[in-house]
Amino acid sequence: MTTAPAIAAELRQHLAAREARLASLASRDAAYAAARLAAFTALVALGWLAWGAHRVAAAAPLAPALSYAGLALSHDRALKERARLRRAVAFFEAALARVEGRWQGKGNPGDRFASSEHPYALDLDLFGAGSLFELLCVARTRAGEERLAGFLLQPAAPEEVSRRQEAVRELAPRLDLAEDLAILGDDLRAEVDPARLSAWGEAPPALPGHAASLAALLAAANLALAVLWDRVPLLPALGGLSLFATWALQRVLRDRIAAVAEAVDRPAGELRVLAGVLARLEAEPFGARRLSELRARIVQPLPASRRIARLSRLAELFAWTHNELFALLGFFVCWRPLVAAGVERWRRRDGARLRGWLEAVAELEALASLAGFAREQPGLVYPSLEPGPAAFQAEALAHPLLPAAVANDVALAAPTSAAGAAPPREADGASPSQGEGWGGAAPRARVLLVSGSNMSGKSTLLRAVGASAVLAQAGAPVRARALRLTPLAVGATLRIQDSLQAGRSRFYAEITRLKQLMDLARGERPLLFLLDEILNGTNSHDRRIGAEAVVRELAARGAIGLVTTHDLSLTELGRSLAGAENAHFEDQVVGGRVAFDYRLRPGVVERSNALALMRAVGLEV
Repeated sequence: MTTAPAIAAELRQHLAAREARLASLASRDAAYAAARLAAFTALVALGWLAWGAHRVAAAAPLAPALSYAGLALSHDRALKERARLRRAVAFFEAALARVEGRWQGKGNPGDRFASSEHPYALDLDLFGAGSLFELLCVARTRAGEERLAGFLLQPAAPEEVSRRQEAVRELAPRLDLAEDLAILGDDLRAEVDPARLSAWGEAPPALPGHAASLAALLAAANLALAVLWDRVPLLPALGGLSLFATWALQRVLRDRIAAVAEAVDRPAGELRVLAGVLARLEAEPFGARRLSELRARIVQPLPASRRIARLSRLAELFAWTHNELFALLGFFVCWRPLVAAGVERWRRRDGARLRGWLEAVAELEALASLAGFAREQPGLVYPSLEPGPAAFQAEALAHPLLPAAVANDVALAAPTSAAGAAPPREADGASPSQGEGWGGAAPRARVLLVSGSNMSGKSTLLRAVGASAVLAQAGAPVRARALRLTPLAVGATLRIQDSLQAGRSRFYAEITRLKQLMDLARGERPLLFLLDEILNGTNSHDRRIGAEAVVRELAARGAIGLVTTHDLSLTELGRSLAGAENAHFEDQVVGGRVAFDYRLRPGVVERSNALALMRAVGLEV
């Protein structure tokens, strides 16, 4: 198995090579600058001697002029290569930071995807600084970011998960492809809305069909009249008429042309990146079925990269008119109407394909993000998503965001005995085997009631289970020795907060979320619920009754899950509810300090560390 030090060593080797090439280009940049200055000085000097002092031949400045042009082109290529190498260095530095656990706050947090209304997005730290999205996301386009967020927010069907896993397995070792995708074009986080751009591509034409012909005719007339201006007596009058017609045409079409320009001006930067990504993917051979299908979508009937590059060039031509000097010439030759007509021709021919291209790139970028996670994080396994009653069985499961997290086994499954009847117990308190189809390793409980002292690891366990279920159903690997699960909906109450603006107390926010989870439990997928300190905002009497009612009702609807609590009275559910079990985390007070081993153990916790923690911070109790 590849280890973190081995992965880090490989990344450092690539990083050192890119940095060495970058240093070499820096010295070449200085040499090019000096040579260009010398060529320009020679051009000026020979120009004065040839055309001012008439001491040398008139063709003498030609040699330094050609030298300067050649140096300028070579220098421009060197500058572009230096920019690509800088992006490559940034790519390997970011990858190395992820491997070494220094990535928090340096990537894309995906804040815009976070919603307090989602049943687990905030609870499981999917978005925000130091989030799962920040660890995963290497997408270059807004569409790719949205698709990756969709992977995390909506569990996929088992067959779709299988196809994504196959694609991720193939992409994971291709470090060269990942680097190429990272260095294509400037790192522009798209300001374009993919849905809006797709709708624009499919919308009716914005310009009348005769606009292009009329603009071309007027441009040709203006150029001809400018050349022949002083040769025919009537031409000045005709020129004035032509210029008036040019002004009238552009005045009538002004708003429509502006709409066309705005539609391509905002995404111009991303279109360049998109064209580069498409070109790179068109050249990559794929074996996985999902990847082959996506590649076929962007190369048939014509390579999408060429089509997108054409649209990107048209967007750049629109930008020329922002120059005041060119704007005058542009008016004279009907530049904006002609470019707008070119955009409309592109839209009529390829606009309907734009949505499919964007979706293909989005899917490939999302899969590449999962592949980067698989490549950079050692010890990951691909979960097995299997049919059957609700179940989640993990061996040595750890949180994906905590490299040093202690791993624990977690086994949950709906009982196979008759509804409402507790399964028979064996002498050691464990349930008998219920795991047909699970390789003989039987899940222990429908509901696991986890007790323990403060900071002992209860909430982290819930987040590890939830994040692993999300990753598994997104098609990604997880941090575990093994994970088998059935298709599950996920719901959690780990980050329930009050809201002063909305006038909601924490208790009201929590019971609203619990109602949401009840509704989810009625869906097609069984619910995996993760309830942290359930109903902590009310008195112990009502909490005991309410919590038991909620857990019983969720279990009755076929849900499985974990419930953490400080209230040991709730652990009685482990004895009275069919399929429920108790587990706990322990701590030790050593030298006045509380120590944790974060190991999940069977049974109910026997002591609390609250008073010890208060004394440890200096509170007299």
